[in-house]
Amino acid sequence: MAHSFFGGVHPKGYKELTREAPIQPLEPKIVSIAMSQHIGAPCQPLVSVGERVLVGQKIADGQGLCAPIHASVSGTVVAIEKRYYPSGWLMPSIVIESDGRNTLHPGIQKRTSIEGLTAEELIAIIREAGITGMGGAGFPTSVKLSSGLGKVDTVLINGAECEPYITSDDRLMRETPERIIGGIRVVQQILKPKRTVIGVEKNKPEAIESMRKALKKEAELLPLKVRYPQGAEKQLIQAVTKRRVPPGGLPAAVGCAVFNVATCAAIYDAVFDGMPLVRRAVTVTGKAIKNPSNFSAPIGTLFEDLVEAAGGFVSDPYKIFVGGPMMGIAQHTLETSTIKGNNALTCLSVADKHEVDNPHCIRCGKCVDVCPMRLMPTMLYKAQTKGDLEQLEKGNLLDCIECGSCAYTCPAGIELVHSFRTGKKLLRDAQAKEAKK
Repeated sequence: MAHSFFGGVHPKGYKELTREAPIQPLEPKIVSIAMSQHIGAPCQPLVSVGERVLVGQKIADGQGLCAPIHASVSGTVVAIEKRYYPSGWLMPSIVIESDGRNTLHPGIQKRTSIEGLTAEELIAIIREAGITGMGGAGFPTSVKLSSGLGKVDTVLINGAECEPYITSDDRLMRETPERIIGGIRVVQQILKPKRTVIGVEKNKPEAIESMRKALKKEAELLPLKVRYPQGAEKQLIQAVTKRRVPPGGLPAAVGCAVFNVATCAAIYDAVFDGMPLVRRAVTVTGKAIKNPSNFSAPIGTLFEDLVEAAGGFVSDPYKIFVGGPMMGIAQHTLETSTIKGNNALTCLSVADKHEVDNPHCIRCGKCVDVCPMRLMPTMLYKAQTKGDLEQLEKGNLLDCIECGSCAYTCPAGIELVHSFRTGKKLLRDAQAKEAKK
């Protein structure tokens, strides 16, 4: 039986829009692949304008905390220039015009067994495949695995997918459970945990049954209570193991490592099929979309191509998020392209609009009740508006997971998550300045 975690909310799911929509392959004519697909320094291009590239060919790499980037289509590099990035910034990108053939790079070779491969060899394969956390964090998976060696006794596989609207992981578990389980075996061979648990929210009965049928004795399958943000790393650990990650700590501090189901599928593809991370499942949904759908989209697919593939807009969108409405980032242009951590494009209509003129905190405390990290959002908001960095640090603002539970429950409609993101940047800038002294 899954335990609970502190706080959380129960937003309406809207998953019925795409729950029964199978993942369809999408083949755009152009991809724009950003040089930053992960937490860490951006990669540097390894190809030139005019060069022909093949699917799975490494086209960018870097040093340190980095994951290489590969061509997601075969075709010709037509530009290396700054293009729009999901954060709203401009990011150096490699633009490839597809030839429509999806010709594989000759270096892609299948493997039938991992018997005899060491943890270090498997981690090297995963690193070269450019795999990052696909639940949204974007942390290089090879680094997470390396840092967990000898420290992890429990591996958690995150299939909760608690964010409203999004069903890409649900469909992945229903359609290709063997890829996920194959990736889990690789993780187990690397980390050698005593316990492996797959957590899936109970509102995905078909996914639970699909995974149960495909499982042998690789892992426990644990249906979880439907409660947002059940899929957040620290909340999942608490719900499954009763362990609490300390403030500022990482899951390894309590002997845990968490991997998204899509990340596990990508690990399988890399280790057994030799295929780097060049595609991902993306949900395109919302009341503004004509035909809400799930796609297998090449990394670098433009948002405008995702919208077109889903039938276009039925009405002018009120707001477009990369991700879901709780943790997603609002977009100002559809010329932006997908990165490895993007699991959805959510397009809301005017009917979803919820704004308050001149919002003011009434100190009701509802945000405090629902914060899963046990923070004091009302105090942090006041400190951020005053630019009080000392109070932001004392209040553990950097522990905020930006889940949006506080903003969702706020009767005043205050944009709390935006405020906290701003506060985090101020804190990190101050810390970086201090470190240079």
